[in-house]
Amino acid sequence: MFWEIPFVLDPAPARVERHGDVDLYLPASDGRHPAVVVAHGVPGPPEAPEAPDWPLYRGYGSLLAGRGVVVAIPRLRVASPDGLTTVAARVADTADLLRADPRVDPDRLALWFFSGAGLLLGDWLRDPPPWLRGLSATYPLLAPLPEWPPVDPRFHPLDALDASTANPPPLVLTQVGRERPEVAASVSAFTTAARRHGLPLHLVDVPNGRHGFDALDHTEESRVAVHAACDALLHLLGEVATSDTP
Repeated sequence: MFWEIPFVLDPAPARVERHGDVDLYLPASDGRHPAVVVAHGVPGPPEAPEAPDWPLYRGYGSLLAGRGVVVAIPRLRVASPDGLTTVAARVADTADLLRADPRVDPDRLALWFFSGAGLLLGDWLRDPPPWLRGLSATYPLLAPLPEWPPVDPRFHPLDALDASTANPPPLVLTQVGRERPEVAASVSAFTTAARRHGLPLHLVDVPNGRHGFDALDHTEESRVAVHAACDALLHLLGEVATSDTP
């Protein structure tokens, strides 16, 4: 099963604290650190364990913590797209939790969305808070799937670009070459609109990657892409230390 497959990298495990329904991955060093909220894909398979327990997300948490970032991964189990409003509120609450933590620099936060959680980008593009240093999205869903029931318009990231009245935050977008066609079409439409609106966009391409490449495709291309996405987000947070990749 996908949720049992190891992460494509093998970072040293970080110290993890549980705060309610949020897992915090902590750097080894003292002091205040930048922070990232990782929003896993939704809705998830009903038979799967909660996504923060998957090797994939434990890997991302440890990878970023090893680079000096406090990482919060909330548990966002939702059965259908109807639950996106609840999920969005929990992501926002997790950002507040981080900003209140004395180990976190409250003015250096980013959000990283995976798969179906990409629909949550709309809120942060439309009305970004001043502390938001950047966004990241990996193989994101950027429009509701055709087979879904109607979804609240706030979860249409493409429309959010048109509605935004503020300077949009920079976005690191990882796109895969072997994506589902309708998802790939939404990503293409979004990137075109993002450039038209002047959204600072950093693309990480994985030409041979599948949706879920960071678990499914244990290749050098995948490893380089994960490091590249991390490096780009760390740069936005003001942490410019590079990864071990050439």
